[in-house]
Amino acid sequence: MKVVVLASAKGGVGKTTLAAHLAVHSEAAGTGPVVVFDTDPQGSLAAWWNARAAEAPQFATAALADLPARLADLKAAGFGLAVIDTPPAMTEAIAAVVRLADLVLVPSRPSPVDLRALGPTVDLVEAAGRPFAFVLTQAKAAARLTGQAVAVLSQHGPVAPSIICDRVDFAAAMTDGRTVGELDAKSRSAGEIRDLWLYVEACLGACLHAKKKARKKEMVHG
Repeated sequence: MKVVVLASAKGGVGKTTLAAHLAVHSEAAGTGPVVVFDTDPQGSLAAWWNARAAEAPQFATAALADLPARLADLKAAGFGLAVIDTPPAMTEAIAAVVRLADLVLVPSRPSPVDLRALGPTVDLVEAAGRPFAFVLTQAKAAARLTGQAVAVLSQHGPVAPSIICDRVDFAAAMTDGRTVGELDAKSRSAGEIRDLWLYVEACLGACLHAKKKARKKEMVHG
């Protein structure tokens, strides 16, 4: 089972929205079964899931200390992907969650305030030694600031090529437990999520390949 963690010290950047959308889209794409965890005390992802009519993805709870064992149980049960939403904080507890990730997604709005706030998140992820990628969210289509933000972020790490633009259908979908793809599969927003998942899927595949290569090397030299 692969684990994707959404992390950012800055609130309001779309962690919960991305977690929900990636979980739903990945399940529909055949990655499932998929499970989501909400480790944010505000419980926004849990509220979205409780409002949801569809049974998938599944929702699981666990105290942070019990999360590794819970993930192991879900892997044994045949789950293919876990998506974990985290609170806007960079504590040791969040660091422990990040260390469980196969990939950490770091969302950011393309504003100077948001970009300057990314330092603690990047430091924590790098200290944990986990692969990560930035995701631009709530962007204005074709705005100069968006391109500038991509340039800035690319100096500090990989940037997902799919930019999530600021559109009202994201808020509308999240209100009743759905996603933009479920509202209108042909919408631009749905296309952005689809492209983002393809990027995430490729990153996870590369991470898995790197792990297998490292294990073979250990066996040869062990």
